[in-house]
Amino acid sequence: IMMFVGTAWVNKLLPPVIIGPTVALIGLSLCGSAVNNINNTAVGDYNLFAILTGLVTFVATIIAAVKGSKMMKLIPFIIGIGVGYVFASLLTVIGMLADVSSMQLVNYSALTTMDSIIHVPQFTIVEAIKEGFSGINGASIVSLIGLFAPVGFVVLAEHIGDHKNLSTIIDRDLITDPGLDKTVMGDGVGTIVGSVLGGCPNTTYGECVGCVAITGNASIYTICTTAIMAMVLSFFNPFVQFVNTIPVCVIGGICIALYGFIAVSGLKMIQKVDLNDNRYLLVVASILVPGIGGLTLNLGPITLTNIATALIIGIVVNAILSIGEKKNAKE
Repeated sequence: IMMFVGTAWVNKLLPPVIIGPTVALIGLSLCGSAVNNINNTAVGDYNLFAILTGLVTFVATIIAAVKGSKMMKLIPFIIGIGVGYVFASLLTVIGMLADVSSMQLVNYSALTTMDSIIHVPQFTIVEAIKEGFSGINGASIVSLIGLFAPVGFVVLAEHIGDHKNLSTIIDRDLITDPGLDKTVMGDGVGTIVGSVLGGCPNTTYGECVGCVAITGNASIYTICTTAIMAMVLSFFNPFVQFVNTIPVCVIGGICIALYGFIAVSGLKMIQKVDLNDNRYLLVVASILVPGIGGLTLNLGPITLTNIATALIIGIVVNAILSIGEKKNAKE
């Protein structure tokens, strides 16, 4: 549709006053996940040592990103994970010697139970062929469309927001060059390939935009090489099992920076919006409050998430408040 009718309608439907709060909402909605990881609640009860490890990881990351050498600024997240892992390992050793279970954050059992060097992932398409097509019917297809179509609409807003952010970072308008139709097509193809091969369905993850912004490295050659390296390494069991031993609190420390960047990048998009105008102020409020509050809509078999609900409310409110705007402007 974008290829034939252009993208002017997209900018009209999703102006910065809507995209900005929506992108910020995506980051804010992930904050609970980061905090749960730091608290170690994904593994066990509240753990002060886990919180300390997460904060050490976060501080190491931001020091490397801001105060580090040129090379360190290219890999601040790897440095942060490395520092956090070493710190967690020291606590684990001390915990083992002192018999304090709350200090034992790293579980090395994954490394000691490896039965082979080569790890073959479970490819979704292979498993699907083995299972056959007996589970596929019209009702299941309709329910899947009803489940994912609203989410796809939200991801489109995130896609536009992330590409506008990237445009600012690399000083090139990606909405027109190469064009939103091409970037959305690439996003869709990536989702299909990723799903078929068994990886996470692709989006323009704000975390990736955060990495580009913080490191200042927007080279497509670097990104493609890194992607290939990640895929190749996933076949080596020692690497896979080592990654599995990284404590969730270390990941939580990294997520403070990544999720925080998503939220702040959304807020940056409304910097030029005149929030002294009650119209714009109320549009932003209509998105943030229902979204952060967790308002969802259950429409029979279809459930709209809080982000999808907030986005729809924002679009409707903006449309209502825009009635008569052109007439007033002419007058």
